[in-house]
Amino acid sequence: MSGSPEKFVIEPERYEFSAGPMHHFELLRRDFFKLLGAGIAVFTMAKDAGAMQETAPARGFHSEELPKEINAWLHIGEDGGVTAFTGKVEIGQNIRTSLAQTVADELRVPFESVRMVTADTALTPFDFGTVGSRSMPTMSPQLRRVAAAARDLLVGVAAKEWNVPPEGLKAAEAKVSDPASGRSLRYAELARGKTLAQNLPAEDPVTPPTEWTVAGKSVPKVNGRAFVTGRNQYTPDLRPAGLLYGKVLRPPSFDATIISYDDTAAKAMPGVVVVRDGDFVGAAAPSERGAQKALDAIRVQWKEVPQISSREIFSYLKKNAADKTDDRYPKQSGSMEEGLSRAAHRLVAAYTISFIAHAPLEARAAVAEWADGKLTVWTGTQRPFAVRDELASVFHIPESSVRVIVPDMGSAYGGKHTSDAALEAARLARAAGHPVRVFWTREEEFTWAYFRPAGVIEIKSGIASDGKLTAWEFHNYNSGMSAIETPYVVANRRIEFHPVPFNMRQGSYRGLAATANVFARETHMDALARAAQIDPLEFRLKNISEPRLRAVFEAGAKSFGWPRKKTQEGHGFGLGGGTEKGGYVATFVEVAVDRASGAVRVVRVATAYECGAIVNPDGLRNQVIGAIIQGMGGALFEAIEFENGRITNPHFASYRVPRFRDVPEIEAVLIDRKDIPSAGAGETPMLGIAPAIGNAIFDATGVRLNGLPLAPNGVKV
Repeated sequence: MSGSPEKFVIEPERYEFSAGPMHHFELLRRDFFKLLGAGIAVFTMAKDAGAMQETAPARGFHSEELPKEINAWLHIGEDGGVTAFTGKVEIGQNIRTSLAQTVADELRVPFESVRMVTADTALTPFDFGTVGSRSMPTMSPQLRRVAAAARDLLVGVAAKEWNVPPEGLKAAEAKVSDPASGRSLRYAELARGKTLAQNLPAEDPVTPPTEWTVAGKSVPKVNGRAFVTGRNQYTPDLRPAGLLYGKVLRPPSFDATIISYDDTAAKAMPGVVVVRDGDFVGAAAPSERGAQKALDAIRVQWKEVPQISSREIFSYLKKNAADKTDDRYPKQSGSMEEGLSRAAHRLVAAYTISFIAHAPLEARAAVAEWADGKLTVWTGTQRPFAVRDELASVFHIPESSVRVIVPDMGSAYGGKHTSDAALEAARLARAAGHPVRVFWTREEEFTWAYFRPAGVIEIKSGIASDGKLTAWEFHNYNSGMSAIETPYVVANRRIEFHPVPFNMRQGSYRGLAATANVFARETHMDALARAAQIDPLEFRLKNISEPRLRAVFEAGAKSFGWPRKKTQEGHGFGLGGGTEKGGYVATFVEVAVDRASGAVRVVRVATAYECGAIVNPDGLRNQVIGAIIQGMGGALFEAIEFENGRITNPHFASYRVPRFRDVPEIEAVLIDRKDIPSAGAGETPMLGIAPAIGNAIFDATGVRLNGLPLAPNGVKV
């Protein structure tokens, strides 16, 4: 096949295999097992896995429900090597290491012998997507069950070899031993010359966290050296033979449509392919410069439509809320009237949240290749199977004719659920008859990707003289429902979510709407505590019944040294926290506000986090610290600005993100609960930082800031 890569590298510096023509999808799994050699393959299948995959498009991109059963499989080779497969994506959250620890621990093999194959729709089992902090709570136990089944299978092979009951044998250190006779056989020996398959048992006990030997420890990041030296490959690094470079003609504003078009000059350029499909216009050429030159030669007129500006967004959201609220909210208990009538202190306030960009290290990118009516796409996405399904639908080909491969991806955390670059590259590649790479510029990423939704949140509340909440009414306009429920005890409450139709692209962001809802709630709780002249931590603890949430607040306070006395002018202290997706977080912050300039500097952060049993402490600590740093951007200065359908700050020069000089002293206090299943840590650690900073600014200045970002131009004291 012209333009096919000679080899497809699954994991740099680990192994590679000759895949032959990349379009022979039906042979890939068979060829892959030939590469691995004879051995023991353990398959775990949903009862109707085929039907699950066939109905994937109906599940939709934004459904929050993951499949109840995740198909996963594992191979033990004749050399003793273990290969585990998952549809999960490595975004930088280090699941390759944590999941390999899980497999090694349960299978009783050295960590170094486990290899993970991730996110390849032709090789890995179906997976809904790397979303919602679900990798550890769903995939880790699934792989553990698979590894346990494989271990039992190996013990059974040894028992048959020695003609002894399997109950008396022991699996450890990649071998099966018979304590009674002193005999042992390595897994490699047991696997040699055998190809055995077994369905996953309905019930198969796994190792409890208290007995973990590989999991629960900090092990070095898999391929860590390749990442820090730049040797690790991402989608933009791929260069299959015959590659052309694609560019897409972007309209001047959102919702603009073509009214006149002439591509005569562009098509006359040597080596250039121009594609028009409705309002989609793109060009492919032997160089990016050539593709851009072709676009520049196209004469096109656009019809634009009037749109609002960022200055008007919050009033727009209130005025244009849908008549019908979401079916899940409103939710009400008790009587707001009664709760407010019993309140010694009442507070009504509104909070605003600006659109912000994902600003990933790697902008959207894809390499697409067609051969014999079949399509292979390499792209950065958190939903490879959903992208496969959309490509199949758009090009009217069977899903079995589309393969999506996700190399390691340079971040985005919620920002790469969709198929944008993949569709663009595939359109151009089909027309060009060559592989085509599309790599968005930074301006395209800022402008045409989707944003964290803007929102308005209104809260009406009351507390009794003893500091107990008596009433809580919470309205969220547009930003979403994640963490919309209050974790504090209050008998009289009403919670509503009001969706708002809007033409600007908005979607998932790390933490989803929890960042907005927790900011509003924790800022409001701080204001209530101040109104009642109660210490903000004491006030929260008075209203918490959940012991896990109480534990993180107490652990964070102890580490931070709350309450602290002010020793410097302009310094203040604040806290915020909450729970989401099975994780519990409490963040304590010290800020310094320069009274002359209004500049805000975060001096110190202490965050306590608990997400059940910890698989990799260093990996978790990195997740927590990374979330705090990212959250500081949205808290202090990140905001997308737009005017009449145009983004006006689409570059890092005008869109402020945290820099090295912004990073304070950060302490991550990890609470290891081996009695609770592991939850994810990709999102929840971010939730406390914005309200903690805002509350600390109030403590330093007496100025209450109710909008994100808090201080893009400093604080007016």
